[in-house]
Amino acid sequence: MGYTAPAWPEPEPLDPLTAPLPRYGTGSLADLLPAVVAGQGVSGPPTSMELAPADRACVFLIDGLGWELLRAHPDEAPFLTSLLDTSCNGTGRPLTAGFPSTTATSLASVGTGLPPGAHGLPGYTCEDPSSGALMNQLRWQPWTDPYAWQPYPTVFQLADAAGVHTCQVSAPHFAQTPLTKIALSGGTFHGRLSGEERMDLAAAQLAAADRALVYTYYAEVDGNGHRYGVDSDAWRGQLMYVDRLAQRLAEQLPPRSALYITADHGMIDIPFDPESRIDFDEDWELSAGVRLLGGEGRARHVYAHPGAAGDVLAVWREVVGEQMWVASRDEAIAAGWFGPHIDDRVRGRIGDVVAAAHADMVIIASEREPGESRMVGMHGSMTPVEQLVPLLEVRT
Repeated sequence: MGYTAPAWPEPEPLDPLTAPLPRYGTGSLADLLPAVVAGQGVSGPPTSMELAPADRACVFLIDGLGWELLRAHPDEAPFLTSLLDTSCNGTGRPLTAGFPSTTATSLASVGTGLPPGAHGLPGYTCEDPSSGALMNQLRWQPWTDPYAWQPYPTVFQLADAAGVHTCQVSAPHFAQTPLTKIALSGGTFHGRLSGEERMDLAAAQLAAADRALVYTYYAEVDGNGHRYGVDSDAWRGQLMYVDRLAQRLAEQLPPRSALYITADHGMIDIPFDPESRIDFDEDWELSAGVRLLGGEGRARHVYAHPGAAGDVLAVWREVVGEQMWVASRDEAIAAGWFGPHIDDRVRGRIGDVVAAAHADMVIIASEREPGESRMVGMHGSMTPVEQLVPLLEVRT
């Protein structure tokens, strides 16, 4: 009697509807400034998120400091750790970034008070439908009119117009960047090189008026995570430094102030092996029918040649569907990945196929993106380590 092998079920690709959505409208980065300025009597984009009013408010954004990373490093960040219970108006819960959880998208959400589907920066890189070029929204290459790309006013501009003393305190080289202009402008920009100078000036600007809105920023937690990984001494050293900066700012707050400490995304280290780093530029299956590859390793926009979108979707689901949530453009939009609605000008910027990592892996592109492909720490997707960010609070 012959042996019959058992019929193992075919692996099922991840359902795009099971991806953990950002809390747009209730507890995402886009809700932060609208909730802050509502307490100052300023009408911003609608949100159901509530924060206790404060005449003077400062937002300190630490690039790359995810909620789970902070909770995992209490010894390196004793001051920030002591504030965990204050997060999100004393609930002890994190905020979510939007999708993708990447700097350009998140800073635009913070500054405009809008989700990515409205402000229109849906990733690290995406196609400009008017030119067919792949647009880097962090470096703003190739050049396009910033105000056509993102036409909405920032919350800082709304606050400034309402008579709130409004400013940004950041590194000088950010003063004239297109991303600053369309996401973070309004009031006055103050460039300061050192972190200590930024903290001191942010506190002074808070005290400069009865109603004030101040934004300040620190980048190198993210930078060291990309270069060395979040399991490195270099990253931990940056966390220790920024913890001291946050305490320095908190200790100088004038009366009737609220300090909100948040981040734009978290980060995860990805091993350097072929299973964890699938190279698009060497994978004939994933590259078949693909015209442009956008996004970043853990949040890909895939643009197909005309007529090939269905085949590209099927192949990506077959090859990486157990490791990534793989959706068509329409599926990703309908699932709410980019927010509750999509502006018409934004729809074509989203890939024909959108792939977001669930497993500890990335789709690199060693020839097209040599620098990004060598990064140790990565982000972009909707997993908790990338998506969840703190909203720590200090009040006087």
